[in-house]
Amino acid sequence: MNTRVLSIELRRSLAPWAGAALLAAALGFLYLISGPWWRGTATWTGQWTSMALWTRSLLFYLWPLAVGLGALQGLRDHRSRMSELLTSTSRPAWHRAAALTGTTALSLASAFALLVLVGAVQVLGNTEYTHLGWLPVSLVGAFFLVAGSVLGMGAGRALPSALTPPALAMGAFVFTALMHMSLGRTRTTTAAGVPSTEPKRISLLSPAVQEVRDVLVTLSAPVHVGQTIWLLGMAATGFALLVAATSRARLAALTPVLAGAVIALLVLPSDPRRMYVVDEAAAEPVCDGPVCVAKTHQERLADVAGPGKEALRLLRGALGDRAPVSVRENTAVLPDGAVPQWSRTTVLFDFDDEIIAAAQGEELTRALVAQGMVPGCSPVGWTSVGRDTFAQTVAVGWVLGDLRPLRGTEPASWRREVDAESRPVWKELTALPRAEQLARINAMRAAALSCEGDAFDALNGGASR
Repeated sequence: MNTRVLSIELRRSLAPWAGAALLAAALGFLYLISGPWWRGTATWTGQWTSMALWTRSLLFYLWPLAVGLGALQGLRDHRSRMSELLTSTSRPAWHRAAALTGTTALSLASAFALLVLVGAVQVLGNTEYTHLGWLPVSLVGAFFLVAGSVLGMGAGRALPSALTPPALAMGAFVFTALMHMSLGRTRTTTAAGVPSTEPKRISLLSPAVQEVRDVLVTLSAPVHVGQTIWLLGMAATGFALLVAATSRARLAALTPVLAGAVIALLVLPSDPRRMYVVDEAAAEPVCDGPVCVAKTHQERLADVAGPGKEALRLLRGALGDRAPVSVRENTAVLPDGAVPQWSRTTVLFDFDDEIIAAAQGEELTRALVAQGMVPGCSPVGWTSVGRDTFAQTVAVGWVLGDLRPLRGTEPASWRREVDAESRPVWKELTALPRAEQLARINAMRAAALSCEGDAFDALNGGASR
């Protein structure tokens, strides 16, 4: 397709408007709605991989729109009542189909590329860690839009009705929703008895990805390969429907999409832990002495190194040989509902932790001491405050010699409750002989690090309050 044909098609088709509509919808969703893509470390403008995954998650809404717009484009000849005239010309049908699909594919791919570019420009100013591991995520996302629109065009040509575009758009939306709900997920129960769900292999046929909760998580290579096979079959079916002239040819045109789905399901991983995996390069530690952060957060090492070393010194003075010897960002990615796993020798912290995120300087030292003493046992993905917070407050007060709530335990009413619960226990603990104090602190840490028992009860000598 030469430049002249391309320019004519762009002027007489809906392709530029389709691209503009997708870009406007995506940017409006991201900027006009306050959501998790603006919070924590995994914001859509914070890191490259999270940017790629958040823009892919928008395909939950954009892909059905692309399918519907493609179907509308496929009705062009029928609306103008030129179908019989065009079939009587000497120009091959696949030439006209190539011009139609080429302009639409170019417009939609360009719209998605501009969306990614908007995020990329902001990511450049927010991180020092650059890599290309995010690129396959975005390329497959653009391919989903292109293949969906081509399939829509073929369906619109095969079923020339005004109801076809909205019906296809709604069908695509229902398919995507089901892949992220009942049909695409398995209900499970964690070892702690917490209900959870895991994605099935079939859910990877959906263009969207699950919510981005960890900056270190990315899609595995088999997912990219399997989805590409599925999309090749989808695009081939759409193109074949565009050029098919008989009912038998239209039925035969369904073969590529069915074959692509079968082959893709054979390639796609069945284990959820092989679908969404840890980016090992991003998780590689960058250290300043005993204090380390993941490579993806290397620009934050300078802020953590001083408070981290001071926290280790204070813990050493309070716990002696039982004290942790290093501070590291927690790069373990566990499924939702799983019980956290902690280390006796390493203080593991997370930049998304409310107390860590709210602290700097001396307050960060206190927060790291708290994390080393009582790291918390809330199931992964759950937010809860309560007895672990009381135990943290008492433990930090015992180490530092003064009792005050940690930053991040807002609002004021909650800080007052923390003080009211923890102060009597702290006074009782500090009034005991040193050996008894250490015994209770060690019992508290054993309960907190193993997530078995109640750390706050251990500070009371085993009695619930």
